[in-house]
Amino acid sequence: MFQLFYEGGILFMSILTLCLLIMFVLSVYYAVKVTKADPAEIPVLRHRLTYIRSIGLLAMVLGILGQLIGLFSGFGAIQQAGGVSQTILVSGLKVSLITTMYGILIFIVSYVIWLFLDSRIK
Repeated sequence: MFQLFYEGGILFMSILTLCLLIMFVLSVYYAVKVTKADPAEIPVLRHRLTYIRSIGLLAMVLGILGQLIGLFSGFGAIQQAGGVSQTILVSGLKVSLITTMYGILIFIVSYVIWLFLDSRIK
C-alpha cells in the first residue's frame, strides 16, 4: 500500500489523503448531528451534508489532475529520450493511473456516506 502511495506521487497522494481524512471527520460530525437533529434544523443540515459529497468530488478532480501532470512530465521525458520501449511506456501509464483510482475511490466512499446520511435525515 505504501508503495502505491510513493509511486502515485507524494504530493498528490498526500493531498488526496487529506481530502479523505477531512471527509471522514465531516461524516462523523454530521452523523452525530443527524441523530440529534431537531425538525427545524433539517433543511440546513441537509444542505451541509453536500460538503461530504463535494470533498469527494474535489478528490476525484485532484486525482485526474495528478494523472494529467504525471502524463505530461512522462511524455516530456519520452520526447527528450527520443523513444522508449512499450514495456516502459505501459508501466508509466499504469503508475499515472494510481492517483485517479485513489481519487475516484474517495469519491465513491464519500457519495455512499452522503447517500446514507441523506436517507437517514429524511
